[in-house]
Amino acid sequence: MFKKILIANRGEIACRVIRTCHAMNIKTVAVFSNADNDALHVQLADEAVNIGPAQSTKSYLNIDKIVRAAQRRKVDAVHPGYGFLSENKDFRRALTKAGIVFIGPNARAIAAMGDKIEAKKIARKAGVKTVPGYIGVIKDYEEAIRISRGIGYPVMLKASAGGGGKGMRVATSDAEVREGFERATSEARTSFGDDRVFIEKFIEEPRHIEIQILSDDKGHTIYLGERECSIQRRHQKVIEEAPSPFLDDKTRKSMGRQAVALAKAVKYVSAGTVEFIVDAQRKFYFLEMNTRLQVEHPVTELVTGLDLVEWMIRIAAGERLTLKQSGVKLNGSAIESRIYAEDPYRNFLPSTGRLTNYLPPTESKHVRVDSGVCSGGEISMYYDPMMAKLCTWGETRSTAIAQMRRALDAYYIRGVSHNIPFVAAVMRNKKFVNSDLSTNFITEEYPNGFSGVQITAEDRNILVAVAGWIHNSYVDRSAHISGQVMGRGAPVHRHWMVCLNDKYHAVSVVPNGIGMGSGTVKIGRASFQIESNWTYGMPLFEGSINGTGICAQVDRVGIGYRLFRAGLEAKATVYTIREAQLHSLMLHKPPQDLSKYLLAPMPGLLVSVQVQEGQTFKAGDSLAMIEAMKMENTLKAERDGVVKDISEQPGASVSVDQIIIEFE
Repeated sequence: MFKKILIANRGEIACRVIRTCHAMNIKTVAVFSNADNDALHVQLADEAVNIGPAQSTKSYLNIDKIVRAAQRRKVDAVHPGYGFLSENKDFRRALTKAGIVFIGPNARAIAAMGDKIEAKKIARKAGVKTVPGYIGVIKDYEEAIRISRGIGYPVMLKASAGGGGKGMRVATSDAEVREGFERATSEARTSFGDDRVFIEKFIEEPRHIEIQILSDDKGHTIYLGERECSIQRRHQKVIEEAPSPFLDDKTRKSMGRQAVALAKAVKYVSAGTVEFIVDAQRKFYFLEMNTRLQVEHPVTELVTGLDLVEWMIRIAAGERLTLKQSGVKLNGSAIESRIYAEDPYRNFLPSTGRLTNYLPPTESKHVRVDSGVCSGGEISMYYDPMMAKLCTWGETRSTAIAQMRRALDAYYIRGVSHNIPFVAAVMRNKKFVNSDLSTNFITEEYPNGFSGVQITAEDRNILVAVAGWIHNSYVDRSAHISGQVMGRGAPVHRHWMVCLNDKYHAVSVVPNGIGMGSGTVKIGRASFQIESNWTYGMPLFEGSINGTGICAQVDRVGIGYRLFRAGLEAKATVYTIREAQLHSLMLHKPPQDLSKYLLAPMPGLLVSVQVQEGQTFKAGDSLAMIEAMKMENTLKAERDGVVKDISEQPGASVSVDQIIIEFE
């Protein structure tokens, strides 16, 4: 067995690999860029090596630097994680030349499956069903348009070396093919150093289901069930689960056998994933093979009881895979939510900054958190915005969903925007609960973007009760500190007006005793029995209302409170009856008119400005492009207008809401 392993990655996957290595008594070496000096994976590893500037091309993607670091620290092997160099055949060969084991497949398998065009050819030869399309290299957008017309719209443009949603575009017309081809090739060149693009038929109403495989170097290959990955945004997975609620045993076995056949065709060794598109009739088609550990591998681990990283290490060390296909059992249901630093209320634009507070939910048999950050850490503009993966397990799918809802309520993140409100909204969405899924789910359920969760009467009563109870506790505390109330005394019955999202609710609070943590909150004529150990300053209000467990996040903001629960964000201010009467008479200042400006919707690099001062533009015209977290984002005009002034030039680093262009 290896004595020391270098992890050629960062973030949560580096922390994940370190955890298994330490459980196996293997020393670890982390690599880090200048932007990751204080990163969590650096803190967890036994040793750490700085490999250069923040830009990934100069650090995490620099093969020579990582190989030299591995040689200097005298490691036995390198685990690449996912992304970065995990599917780079040249990296694999460089390590082999240096006498260092690569924990993953051989260079031939990486090359064959990493090239999506070559992979489809091999799959067809191995008898694996593939999506109809053109699998040759396309030289320009004009050829792309001709091919797309021949296949028939809609089509999918894909980077040959792509992955993670980079270099992918759906097109329904010639114009969209032209723009999509340019964007796909540009993103592919930036992310993978390979701008080749191919085209295939876009399967409508598809489900994205993948098969996890394990292979050793003795020719033994098994599949470990499937993962449903249909909840996607911009072709990037957001929520995954195992097993798929859609597959039957017959389809599962057929997909598994085809995945094994493909793996054997390329003499695959290690953990890998074969991805399929499945239509409404359970007909499935090969998409691609990922020759690495997948982001969503924890859900497979939760339902099989296996540690995939451990098996990758053991296989790389030459051990035989002792598991037999008949011994693979799927127990219960597991769900994974990717926790991203992005703003769901602003079209999921990336968010950067320092994590002022980061409190993940408590881990247990039912809850697992694979995190790559901690309080005080920095979310950089240079890397993927994923901070962590929250996974829950239950004996049934509905139990796993219920566990996820509770865990999301308890996930407290401040300092950057995050997607927890959106993920929580999906967990209460009826179509998701009923497993009515496709890769179009987010587009169809949130066609105008995410604007929050519609509050129900139950939601409103819970938040009003929590706000009234907390405020009453603060008033009690102030009364004791000021000497207005001496000793424990009798419970004080107080009346309040709770203004929740600009609507007033008459509330009375009757504690069972000062400091007792229980009592009654009346909202109008309805009574709510509260039990909670919450005390002043706690960010989470955990307890029960009328015997049902709840968790709500609480921030004190000025004279009011900001509450988060079940995807809802609400502002609450608690007044005395007289204060509420006076507050209703206050004048409100109208918000500033920002319609004459193009504002940066996210922090990032201003790649280009596509208009000039004095130029007339039409609604839908491209005005500028910002690159952030490895994605290019085109900013388009919402209405016709004329450019008055350009405030920032290409190459500038811009912050959120920074003015780029002023209109007349």
